[in-house]
Amino acid sequence: MSDAYLGEIRMFAGVYSPYHWSYCAGQLQAITDNQSLFSLLGTNYGGDGRSTYGLPDMRGRIPVGDGQGPGLTNRVLGQRFGVEQVVLSTEQLPVHSHTVQVTTATSELQAPAEGQSYIGSELHFLPDSTAGLETNPFTSRAIGTTGGDEPHENRMPMLYLGFIICMNGLYPSRN
Repeated sequence: MSDAYLGEIRMFAGVYSPYHWSYCAGQLQAITDNQSLFSLLGTNYGGDGRSTYGLPDMRGRIPVGDGQGPGLTNRVLGQRFGVEQVVLSTEQLPVHSHTVQVTTATSELQAPAEGQSYIGSELHFLPDSTAGLETNPFTSRAIGTTGGDEPHENRMPMLYLGFIICMNGLYPSRN
């Protein structure tokens, strides 16, 4: 892996990191062990800046460019964002309705008792105004709440490849 720049990150499919490279797993490094790499990374990925600095932690993450594209939020170097699981609220669901249209007319279908529906009682269509009408509400089993309010997976399909960072290479000159 010749001609690599110090701090360069590559994807690597091996089971170990090559010589002069290290996995991007958020490990803290002593500044005195590699002042050149610290001068490039600073504390963007961790460390106290006095005795330690951190390598990027790419475990379970994908890289995203910094800056702000049209219509996007600003991203800065080293910023971590996103979550693996999300719980949706009712406000995040698409607008929809659960319209019910029923009738008191009998059916030709076999029902538990003559003139009865499959749920065991007659169904009545109710207009907007029910003044003066005898009404029976649906049971909670017919129209009710559902769901478990549990988080769901929020990751795209992935294949693991390791990210490695060059620990000893050419120092990149400013352009």
